[in-house]
Amino acid sequence: MDFLQNLLPHLLNGLSLGLLFALIALGFMLIVGVMEVINLAHGSLFALGAYIALFLMAPHFGPLAGAFAWYGALPIGTRYAVALFLAPILVGIFGMLLELAMRRTYGKDPLYGLLLTFGAALVIEELIRVVWGSQERTLQTPDAISGAVMIGDLIYARYRFFACGFAVAMIVLLWLFIEKTKYGAIIKAGAHDSEMVRALGYNLSRLRMWVFALGTALAAIAGIVMAPIWGIRPHVGVDAVVPAFLIIVLGGVGSFWGAVVAGLMVGLVVGLTGAYASEWSLMSMYLLFIVVVTFRARGMFGKKSALDN
Repeated sequence: MDFLQNLLPHLLNGLSLGLLFALIALGFMLIVGVMEVINLAHGSLFALGAYIALFLMAPHFGPLAGAFAWYGALPIGTRYAVALFLAPILVGIFGMLLELAMRRTYGKDPLYGLLLTFGAALVIEELIRVVWGSQERTLQTPDAISGAVMIGDLIYARYRFFACGFAVAMIVLLWLFIEKTKYGAIIKAGAHDSEMVRALGYNLSRLRMWVFALGTALAAIAGIVMAPIWGIRPHVGVDAVVPAFLIIVLGGVGSFWGAVVAGLMVGLVVGLTGAYASEWSLMSMYLLFIVVVTFRARGMFGKKSALDN
C-alpha cells in the first residue's frame, strides 16, 4: 500500500509529461500530414515559444522599460495569461515565414526540405543564444498554480495538475477543430490528397501556411507549459523533438488518438524510470519504441493518412 501511495506522484508527473509530449507530437504530425515534410526545426520553435513567454513575463522590456513600466506592474497571473496567448501567435508567424522559405523545396527531393529545416533549427537556436544568452532560465508561474497541494498523506505539485488539465483541454480543442469544423475537414482532405484540395478550388499554398503556423503554435504552447518543469535553455528543443518523432511512429502515422496514447505511454515510462532508475530515463522510451515496432511496424494505430482516425 505504501509503495502504491509513493507511486502516485510519479504517475502524475508521467501523465503531465506524456500529455505535453502528445501536444508536441500532434503539431509535428499536422505538418507531416499536410506538407509531407519532417520539420526538424519543430524543437527549436518549441524552445522559442518558451523564450518569448519569458520575455513577455519579464517586468521590463530592456530599452523599452520606461514605456512598458505599466506592464511590469500588472499581476503575474495577467502577464502569464498574456504570454500563454501571445507567444504561440508570434511563433506561429515565425512558422509562416519558415513555410514561405520552404516553398522552393516543394516537389523536389525531400532532402532539400530536411536540410532547410535543419538549418532553420540551428539559426533559431543561435538566435536564442544571442538574444537571451546560454544560461538556463526559469519561467515564473502565478501563485495559483505554484507550490504544493496535500491530498491524503501525499504532497503533489500544483503545477502538474495545471499542466495535465491544460494539455487535455488543448488536445480536445484540436480534435474538435479537426473533426467538427469546415477548416478541419480541409486539413484532413489535404492530408489525404493535396491535389484534390487544389482541384476543389482551395488555395493549397495558403492551407500549408496556416497548417504550418498551427503546428508551430502547438509546439510553442507545449514549450511554455513545459518550461517550469524542464527549465529553459537554448537546446531544450532537442529534448522535445526526439520524443515527438518517436511518438508519431509509435502511435502510428495516421492516428490522432494514437499519438495521444503513445505520448502518455512515453511520458509514463520516462517519468517512472526517472523516479526509480534515473540513468534509464531516456533509454526507456527507446526500449518501448523498439518493443512496439518489433511487433507492429506501423505503430499501434497506424493509418494511411496522418490525420485519419
